[in-house]
Amino acid sequence: MKQLPRSLRRIAAGSLMACAVMAALPSCGGKAENNAEATPEGFVTVKDGKFYLNDSVYTFIGTNFWYGAILGSEGRGGDRKRLVAELDSLHALGLDNLRILAGGDGNVSLPSHIEPTLQTAPGVYNDTILAGLDFLISEMEKRDMKAVVYLNNAWEWSGGYGQYLEWAGEGECPLPLKDGYEDYMRFVSKFPKSEKAKQMAIKHAENIVGRTNRYTGKPYSESPAIMSWQIANEPRAFCEDGKEQFAQWIEVTAKAIKKVDPNHLVSTGSEGRHGCEQDIELWKRIHSYPEVDYANIHMWPYNWGWVGKETLKDSLPSAKRHTREYVDAHLAAIASEKKPIVIEEFGFPRDGMEIAKGSPVAARDEYYDYVMEMVGNGEGKVAGINFWGWGGIANPSHRSWQPGDEYTGDPAQEDQGLNSVFAADSTTLSIIRKHTGK
Repeated sequence: MKQLPRSLRRIAAGSLMACAVMAALPSCGGKAENNAEATPEGFVTVKDGKFYLNDSVYTFIGTNFWYGAILGSEGRGGDRKRLVAELDSLHALGLDNLRILAGGDGNVSLPSHIEPTLQTAPGVYNDTILAGLDFLISEMEKRDMKAVVYLNNAWEWSGGYGQYLEWAGEGECPLPLKDGYEDYMRFVSKFPKSEKAKQMAIKHAENIVGRTNRYTGKPYSESPAIMSWQIANEPRAFCEDGKEQFAQWIEVTAKAIKKVDPNHLVSTGSEGRHGCEQDIELWKRIHSYPEVDYANIHMWPYNWGWVGKETLKDSLPSAKRHTREYVDAHLAAIASEKKPIVIEEFGFPRDGMEIAKGSPVAARDEYYDYVMEMVGNGEGKVAGINFWGWGGIANPSHRSWQPGDEYTGDPAQEDQGLNSVFAADSTTLSIIRKHTGK
């Protein structure tokens, strides 16, 4: 039986804080790739299936921090004091690799949609959010942190596919909370087949990749804080007859990004087989292009049915077995390409499906420990991971996000705090320190 997608299954202070979470060093050791002479100092490169940072092998444990650019703004939703505090805390934990969203697209005041958005119309930008992205990147540079910046989204919570289709004249995108995810997915399956929508998405990618940071005065192409430009969050074909056009779009977009910025890596943002209509050969294909530098997979044990709401703890052996099988299948599929693989999204609910800060996370802690061991056990097969996601010092006000609420690691369409790691989750932070300190 085909597994349901993640979104369908889940409708549902500064230095003081840094001291509280203790410092830990990220892991390193190795040699630069063949074209490293042309690559500026401090950039991540790839050689023989491994990441390199300058002359050392680069492996990492990081997190998803998609709302960083909104926090970095000085408008509605912005909180630079909190952003600086969160970055200090993440850096102290050794979580120096952050996966972030460049910004949302389109309308605001829609159910389950983040706001404010970055791209208000095709090629028209909210300068306040652009400033927020600039500020975030500049602050990450100061801390020697690395960002994976995704430029689009297959899901509704930031606009993405559905918004581009509306701009392309394909009609109004269904709202999943009102119309259901089946209608939504049927509509967005048009994206890979819409040349107009795809071209607008590519142009947006070129605009962001090609900009200059107002705070550092440097083009983004010269920023060591950027590890990778990512085509989209969980890009999909959403239908069998769109797989060819989907693969071609990935290739064309990757080439367009590399043309604007040859210094940085490019990645897809794929979930793996689960995001490729269960076709692992399609996943291998979109990661075989020369312009795609490494492979991505995501894993969601609860959302994919590996554990149950009432059996989060008891089902952990099953979750671990499915996780190992999923990782191994993708490692085998990509082996001939000699490209690193990153588990850039994985999440696990709080015990009892609670959302409150400080609520128990025993099952999650055990699962995190298991996945993080894949980076730290010396196998060298998984090059990095980014857990989902960092809630930090946020205080969720409602189970469903409301405009004006603080952002957590959970996007607007999801239960606020359910999959988030808060600064108050001391047992989880201890596990993170153990692995980042290896």
